[in-house]
Amino acid sequence: MKKDSRKILDKRAASLALFLSILWSGNPVGTKLGLLDTTPLRLGWMRFLAGGVVVLIYSLFTKKSFKLKRHEYLPLFVLGILFSVQLIFLNVGQNYTPASHAVLIFTTYPLWAGIIAHFVVPGDKLTKFRILGVIIAYLGIVVVFLNNLSESSYGYILGDFLCLICAILLAIRQIFISNLGQSVSQHKMLASQAIFGIVIFIIGSYIFENPTNSFFTKNIVISVIYTGVIIAGFAFMAQHWLLRTYLPSRVIFISLSQPIFGVLLSWIILNEDIGLELYIGSILVIIGSGIAQKKNKP
Repeated sequence: MKKDSRKILDKRAASLALFLSILWSGNPVGTKLGLLDTTPLRLGWMRFLAGGVVVLIYSLFTKKSFKLKRHEYLPLFVLGILFSVQLIFLNVGQNYTPASHAVLIFTTYPLWAGIIAHFVVPGDKLTKFRILGVIIAYLGIVVVFLNNLSESSYGYILGDFLCLICAILLAIRQIFISNLGQSVSQHKMLASQAIFGIVIFIIGSYIFENPTNSFFTKNIVISVIYTGVIIAGFAFMAQHWLLRTYLPSRVIFISLSQPIFGVLLSWIILNEDIGLELYIGSILVIIGSGIAQKKNKP
C-alpha cells in the first residue's frame, strides 16, 4: 500500500492558509453584492467563467497538458457535479439570508471536514481537543439558528439551511480534492469544476431564471472580479496545492478564522445589521477553532 505523502502544516503553509481564509471570508459578501443586481445561477456561471480563464492562462503559461487518462474521467466528472451542486446551494441560499449569516454558517465546513477526514484520510484522526473544538464551534451555529427561530425569521432559516448544506458538501469536496490530488493534476481538477459550473449554471439560469437585467453593473463587475478572478482563480489554485500537499483537516481548520473577517466585511460593505447572536456565534466558532488546533495523542 502506497504511503500517504501529505504532511502536517508548517508555519509557511499555515500563513498561506490563513491568508486564503481571509480572502474566503469575503466570498459570501462578494456573492451577496452581485446578487443585488442579478440572479443566483447567472452570477454563478459568470464567476466560473472568470475563474476558468485564470486557470487556463496559468495552465498555458506553465505548459500544462489537459489530456485525460482513462482513470481520470470518472473522478473528474464526480468532482464537477459535486462542485456545481454545492455552489447552487450557496448562491440560492445567500439569496435568502444576510451575507453575515452565510459567512458564519459556511465556516462550519472545516468541522464537517475534520469528521470526514477521520474516516477516509490516513493519519488525519480526530483527537480529544479537536472533538471539543468541534462541539464548541457548533454551539456558535446553534446560537444563530435559535435566534432566527425566536424572531420568526423564516426566510433567513431557509437561506441558513441551504448554506449549511453547502458547507457539508464543501467539506466532502475538499476531502475528495485532497485524495484525488494524489493522482490527478491540480489544473485538471480546476478545469473540470469550471467547465461543469459554467455549463450547468448557464442551462439552469436559462430554464429557471431567464434574467433580463444588465450584465454589467458596478456590483456585478466587482462581484465577478472578486469571487471569480481572486477566489475561483487564485484562491482555488492555492487551496488545491495546500490540500494536495498537507493533511486536509489541518489546512481546513484554519478556515474557522473566517467569521470575524466576514461579519466585519458584511457590516462595512453591505451595511448589514450585526446582531448579538453573530458576535456570540463568531466568538464560539473561533474559540472552537483554537482548541481544535491543539495537539494531543488520538
